[in-house]
Amino acid sequence: MLGMIRLEKTSSPPLWQQELQSAFTNLRDLCQFLELPIDDIAQHNVASDKFPLLVTRSYAERIKKADWFDPLLRQILPSAYELKQPPGFLSDPVGDTQATALPGLIHKYHGRILVIATGACAIHCRYCFRREFPYSDNSVNRSQIDSINTYLQQNTDVSEVILSGGDPLTLGETKFRDLFNSLINNPQVKRLRIHTRLPIVLPSRITTDLLDTFSSTNKHVIIVIHANHANELTTDVADALFALKSAGVTLLNQTVLLNGVNNDPSSLIRLSQRLFDCHTLPYYLHVLDKVAGAAHFDCSLSDIHATYQEVQRQLPGYLVPKLVKEEAGQPYKTLLSLD
Repeated sequence: MLGMIRLEKTSSPPLWQQELQSAFTNLRDLCQFLELPIDDIAQHNVASDKFPLLVTRSYAERIKKADWFDPLLRQILPSAYELKQPPGFLSDPVGDTQATALPGLIHKYHGRILVIATGACAIHCRYCFRREFPYSDNSVNRSQIDSINTYLQQNTDVSEVILSGGDPLTLGETKFRDLFNSLINNPQVKRLRIHTRLPIVLPSRITTDLLDTFSSTNKHVIIVIHANHANELTTDVADALFALKSAGVTLLNQTVLLNGVNNDPSSLIRLSQRLFDCHTLPYYLHVLDKVAGAAHFDCSLSDIHATYQEVQRQLPGYLVPKLVKEEAGQPYKTLLSLD
C-alpha cells in the first residue's frame, strides 16, 4: 500500500526509490489527479520551467481534491506569482555563497559546519531558499569527503556536522551510510544533524537499513524534519518518526511561516500539538527567506507578531518554536523580538 512503512529489508530497488521514481513532475498529471480544472496552464508551466514541479504521490494524496486553497497544494504548485520579481528578493538570500569554505561545505556558525550532501529532493517546495543554488558545483562526492575531514581537523572548534541539500536522505543506502560513517567516526564530531523533508513527504524512506545506520553509533544523531502544516503528519509519517525515535534519534521540527498556508494561530497550534504526538519538538518558526520567486508567501511583521503572540498565549513553552530569521553574514540566527 502506498505510503506504508516497510521496516523489513527489501530487494533492489527498494520501495522508497520506486515511489520517488513515480513522483509527479508534470503539472497536467498532478491537476488531473487532484481534480483541479485548468483552462490555461501556460503561466504555471513557465513557473515550473524555472523551478520544476516535483511532488511525491504520498504527499499528493494528502491534498484535498478540487481545492485550489489547500495548504499543502499551495506549497508545491507552480504559480504565476513566482514570475513577479519585487525588490529585495534574491537568488541567495541567506548568504550561502559567501559562507562556502570548500565545494559542498558551508561554514557560517561557530562550532558547526554544513555539508551539501546532494542537490536532489523528493519535493520542490516553491519557497525553497536554495531553488537557485549551484548544486552541480557544490554537492559532495567521494573525492571531497577527505577534504571535509581535513577541514574538520584544521578547525578543531567544530564539533557538529549538519547534512543538508537538497535532501540527504535521497542518497541510496550505501552512499548515505558511507558519508554518515565518514563524518560521525571523526573523533571531534560529537553530533551529526540531518535536515530532511523525507520522513514527511516519503515516509517509506525510513527503512531498517537506515535505522541500523543511525543506531550504530553512540554519538548524538539529530534529525530536523520540515513540516509546515498538521495535515502533513499522517499516520504513516507518525510511524516513521516513531521508528526514528526508537533508533535513538533526537527529533526536531522547523517550520516556515507561509502566507496562505500556516500564517494563522490555529494552524500553528495544531501543528505543534500534532508534532508532539509524533515524538517531535517544535524547534524553529522561520520567517520566510526572501528568495526570488517566493514573495507571495511573505507575511508582514505586524501579522507575524500578532500570530506568534497568540501561539504563545495558548501553548506551553515547550510547544512554542523559536521565531527566527536568517540574515546573510550574521554569526547566528536572529531571534525576533515582539517588543
